[in-house]
Amino acid sequence: MPDTTHAQVKTPKWALILGASSGFGEGAARALAQAGYDIVGVHLDRKAGLEHVAEIRRDIEKLGRKTQYFNINAADEEKRNEVLAELAKQKLNVAVLLHSLAFGTLKPYIGDDVLTKMNVDMTLDVMAHSLVYWSQGVVKHGLMGRGGRIFSMTSSGSTRVFATYGAVSAAKAALESHTRQLALELAPHEIAVNALRGGVTDTPAQDSREREARRDRDTTESASPAHDPRRPRRRNRGAVQSRRRLDHGQRDQRRRRRRGICLGAGD
Repeated sequence: MPDTTHAQVKTPKWALILGASSGFGEGAARALAQAGYDIVGVHLDRKAGLEHVAEIRRDIEKLGRKTQYFNINAADEEKRNEVLAELAKQKLNVAVLLHSLAFGTLKPYIGDDVLTKMNVDMTLDVMAHSLVYWSQGVVKHGLMGRGGRIFSMTSSGSTRVFATYGAVSAAKAALESHTRQLALELAPHEIAVNALRGGVTDTPAQDSREREARRDRDTTESASPAHDPRRPRRRNRGAVQSRRRLDHGQRDQRRRRRRGICLGAGD
């Protein structure tokens, strides 16, 4: 007879976090550990980032929680199936699945250096479609049952328009659509599915987009035949470092004024 115990009551209970080594994923892992969940983290990091992953695990384990971390591409079908099979072998109770993957291409649709089919497919597969495949997997393998909770990280980018954001915006819109459909189909299983929009937040993905935007501006400026004294010169390193010391509220206000748009969670 199948176990119908509510997933949030059954112990031990595990949270499976996709994108667990930084940003919202890391923050959620730490918070859920404090709330009594053991953590399965899926992340993709090179050697330089693995020490930080080890630090996260040490901090969580100091709370008396268990951790299992898998350094894989969460959008890779073979790797995903390997992880799910391993968790099923352990008969884990996955009470929470959090999708917090941010990896996409920022290029315009029209122009010289534009989005390719590969760019678009990769962005939507990682940031949207993978939610469906992991949700299918935890249910199919019997890892999540009654009382399970699935969360995706969306943003206002799903409905806003600005330069180079087309593929990521499409991914966020698709993610929200997938979330609604999963909520409908998993309701009879008493599994809730919701999208979260956290607002403007500093994350490594956000920082990488700002670096890319600065690089584009720098390229444009370096291509100019000569410096126009009427144009302000680029900020020096000290100014950049000074800006980094601003508190989160000041940074957010500057971003909103500069872009004329409020970026959301997972941007």
